[in-house]
Amino acid sequence: MLPVVTAPEMQRADKAAIEQLLMGETRLMELAGGEAFRILNESIDKNIADTTSLILCGKGNNGGDGFVLARHLLNHEASVDLVLLYPESVLQGVNREGLAILQAYEEHLTNLRIFASLDQALPFIEESHYDILVDAMTGTGLRLGKPGMELASPLCDGIELLNTLRDERGAMTIALDIPSGLDASTGSTSTPAIQADVTITMAFLKRGFYLNEGPNCCGEVRVAEISIPRFLVEPSSCLLIDQEFAAEQFILREPSSAKHTNGKLLIIAGSQTAHSSMAGAAILAAKAAVKTGTGYVCLSVPISLANTMHLAVPEAVVIGRDVAAMLEKARWADVILIGCGLGRDEETISLLKELLVSSDIAEKTLILDADALYALSAIGLPDALASCNNVLLTPHYGEFSRLTNIPAEVIASDPIETAQLFARQHGVTVLLKGNPTVIASADGPTLLNTSGTEALATAGSGDALSGMIAALAAKGADLVNAAAAGAWFHGRAGDLASDVASLVSSGMVVDAIPQAIGKIFEVDP
Repeated sequence: MLPVVTAPEMQRADKAAIEQLLMGETRLMELAGGEAFRILNESIDKNIADTTSLILCGKGNNGGDGFVLARHLLNHEASVDLVLLYPESVLQGVNREGLAILQAYEEHLTNLRIFASLDQALPFIEESHYDILVDAMTGTGLRLGKPGMELASPLCDGIELLNTLRDERGAMTIALDIPSGLDASTGSTSTPAIQADVTITMAFLKRGFYLNEGPNCCGEVRVAEISIPRFLVEPSSCLLIDQEFAAEQFILREPSSAKHTNGKLLIIAGSQTAHSSMAGAAILAAKAAVKTGTGYVCLSVPISLANTMHLAVPEAVVIGRDVAAMLEKARWADVILIGCGLGRDEETISLLKELLVSSDIAEKTLILDADALYALSAIGLPDALASCNNVLLTPHYGEFSRLTNIPAEVIASDPIETAQLFARQHGVTVLLKGNPTVIASADGPTLLNTSGTEALATAGSGDALSGMIAALAAKGADLVNAAAAGAWFHGRAGDLASDVASLVSSGMVVDAIPQAIGKIFEVDP
């Protein structure tokens, strides 16, 4: 998994590479510009020699990266217009050297024009056609006091110019390290902010790419390897879940194994009254668990739903809501999932309270979802979980708001920190659904998942996710890792369920689970 760093973490890594590893700013800048050229060359759909680029450079090291990129473009016979947003006199050290090299180039080339200011460049820009627009204006140094903060000239003018050229002329915008106007830590944006097609970020992914306006500003994100070693940001506060990690958490069945050695899962879910039924949530959770490879699933529902469950999930053993029967199965189970469609009446809340104080339940690995989270908020934290040892909560923003009394919009603005704080305060693991999905534990790094799309924005999707996580944990994966891998597989199943994301239903996601898992093992399910 790749580290996802904040701006201060990145700055500390930069400083350590220079001071402790003796790399030097020039070496890092040369690597950054060279890697940026390589990635840009891969991203453009024409011969680089036939392109014309407009590069806007700020006064810091991000502008210095732009100078190096310009040189590589020129070395490959591309045409370059380079604009200094700030007076040449403010450039220092390695940045001044980078510009001096280009100024020496200019004496020998006709395909390079260097403009000392935006005002000087505008008449020429209006008459020129550009294939590539390069944002080398701010980098990760920008800190926003508040979202939407207005930027001053000339930075504001430079951002507006690149955005206008992109919109009106169809040129591809490349942001070096981070789109200017985007806060690298929070994902908040200034007014205005660059809208990039490709962001070439240096060394490590930045947290702001995945929060607030970050996904809208960055376009495709590519990481430039500039020889800053990973150990300089370890232990990482955040990691991005990937296919390799997800694959490691799926434990394959041994050839000589039996059903009881491949995960025993108890699901307490579903409800039925004289006026409504939530049997579907229980069905989705159980089917997802079966399709994720659980060896043995026991499903506790109101006994009136037993025939429905047998027809929908014939692989599951069905029991009723007798507490003694549930506790007997709890002693047998490796993992217990509670909540999908359970109901919210007083009787159900009292039932959950009774179950959570029983050692047969509390000492097991527990996953609490949906209506179980509603019951927790009614019972009150931390009392409700006082006896529990290994618990995963899987709320969306609304459910998390009810648990924490924090407004949903505040949670959405910083889901990582909010989930981390809650997990540490209550000694639980939290899977906070959203974009990204955040998995935070009482200790260890926070894991981010971005595999899901709008395909998952459909009723019952969360029930399927809970069943998948429960299956992975029952099969032997650590609870945190099961949550992370389950989220990744869930997103992939949504992608594979249909070519049209808006047509995907939760049942289709469940049906696509074997394909999502089979693909990573190159198995035809």
